[in-house]
Amino acid sequence: MDEAGYLTIGKVVDKLRNRYPDLTVSKVRYLEDEGLLNPSRTPSGYRLYSQKDIKRLETILYLQKNRFLPLSVIKDELDRAANGSPSKLDGEGGSAALLAPISEEDTKKLHPIDRMPEVAGVSVSFVRQLSEAGIISLKRSPHGRDLVDGRDLSLIRTCDELRHFGIEPKNLRQYVNSANRESAMFEQALVVYAKKGGGVEVEATEETRQRFEEALSRMLSLTGKVRSELISRRVHESFKDMEG
Repeated sequence: MDEAGYLTIGKVVDKLRNRYPDLTVSKVRYLEDEGLLNPSRTPSGYRLYSQKDIKRLETILYLQKNRFLPLSVIKDELDRAANGSPSKLDGEGGSAALLAPISEEDTKKLHPIDRMPEVAGVSVSFVRQLSEAGIISLKRSPHGRDLVDGRDLSLIRTCDELRHFGIEPKNLRQYVNSANRESAMFEQALVVYAKKGGGVEVEATEETRQRFEEALSRMLSLTGKVRSELISRRVHESFKDMEG
């Protein structure tokens, strides 16, 4: 067997550990014992993982972490997909539930809109609806083709999952308007943050950008909690009124 392009189990763990910090060699071996992975072996017995094996492992880890699916369900669905059989998860994520996580490489590309079923697990018409609602912005190639920014793929999948709760792209326009309003607040907050750090005119270094990214991420998390608590409170009050 030509071993070019294959990775040992240790190198596979190292490759994926940034996204899955809890991943260990023992866990990968356990997944193999459970029949979810079947890597090749050298004559001396060492496991060698192909790119296809690694992609399958990424899908398993993603479904565990983000979809909370048990291994038995994951194995069944992966086997069904490999055989071309329809998913049993329709209405609960459907075939999109089996998509592998979006790679860093994919986020750096522009993707033709007609590849969205393959890349993001959604229809072209759904992506156009998101564009019309202002959720994403399509770009135009020199040849007139509509292109999707890879940085939007995660957002597209999130919006697709919301459809299972009856929340369509048109319902998300309010978040576009809210984002346009709130962005000014965050920009002002970052100016204040810079002043506290010694002045607005700060050197544009990688360290400075990282500090600002961390500050913005923390602000988004905190305001998200406030928003979630207020919405939850209103919804519960509405149900109480209905019961009364």
